Formats: sequence, C-alpha cells, structure tokens
Amino acid sequence: MAKVVVDAMAMQRALTRITYEIIEHNKGIDGLVILGIKTRGIYLAQRIADRLKQLENATVPVGELDVTRYRDDIEHDAIENDPKVTVSKIDFPVTDKKVILVDDVLYTGRTIRAAMSAIMDLGRPKQINLAVLVDRGHRELPIRADFVGKNIPSSQHERIKVSVSEIDGHDSVEIIER
Repeated sequence: MAKVVVDAMAMQRALTRITYEIIEHNKGIDGLVILGIKTRGIYLAQRIADRLKQLENATVPVGELDVTRYRDDIEHDAIENDPKVTVSKIDFPVTDKKVILVDDVLYTGRTIRAAMSAIMDLGRPKQINLAVLVDRGHRELPIRADFVGKNIPSSQHERIKVSVSEIDGHDSVEIIER
C-alpha cells in the first residue's frame, strides 16, 4: 500500500525553499557548484540550478555523481563487473568551491559518506553542504542535511519512493509498506 505524502506542487515548493536557503546560507552563489547523486539527485540538482539561474541571473555548474564505487555496503568485486556503474560527469573543478550535494532521500547516511569520499577524490572543496528532498531519519552515521525539503519520519519497515517527472513521468513522494 502506497501513501502519497508529497505531490508535485509540494515538491516544487520544497525545492524552491531549498534554493532560497542555499542563496541565503552562501550569501549569493559565488563559488558555488552543485553535485547531484545518481539517480534522482541529479534531476533535483538540475532543478535547483535552474531556479538559482532564475533568481540570481547566473549559471551554477551542475555535475552528476555516481557513488557506487565508494559504497561500503556493496561488494567491490561485483562493482567492477557491473555495467550499470557509471563514471561521474563533472567537468569543472571542486577545489576551493562551495559544493552543494543533492540527493532525494537521506536515510542511514551511507550514501552521503560515499559521496563525500568521491568528492574528495576530485579535489578539496572549501565546504560541502547537503540538500535533500526528504529526510526520513534512522541515521547510522553522524550525517545531517543542511537543507531539507520535508522531514518524513518513517518506520524501517517502510520505504520512501521519490518519483521525478524526468524519469518516472510524475513528481511525488510516497511511503510504501514493505
């Protein structure tokens, strides 16, 4: 059974709020770059960048980060032979930049830990901030988001499903019983 907890309009409002918070926190967008975590974080990152362009009349570079090789919960021999593992698409430096890391759901924190390791392999940013559409709790690592669209307390027996129109045909966040 699925329950929609965020519809398309609520998602748009949450991403707009996150965008304003990013501008306020960074006192503008100078030196800012955005990295979206594969898969849905990439689309959310692009939406935030598009909104930043509307508000600040300047383009912020957006990159795609695949953290699969950095995960500590996947056997690394399996990763090497998996054709779905891609290379990150980042064609700008991160050294001395303010990185906004974007993901759809923050859960245990392990994906974010992997993302930070991947970023550090690219260079040494001035700072890293985390923006997530949904924070569902249940952290296993001491990681928290700086910008949160919606806090959705959930049981570990539930799954949070984020849908984005770019790949799913619609925008929503659902809680699904396992």
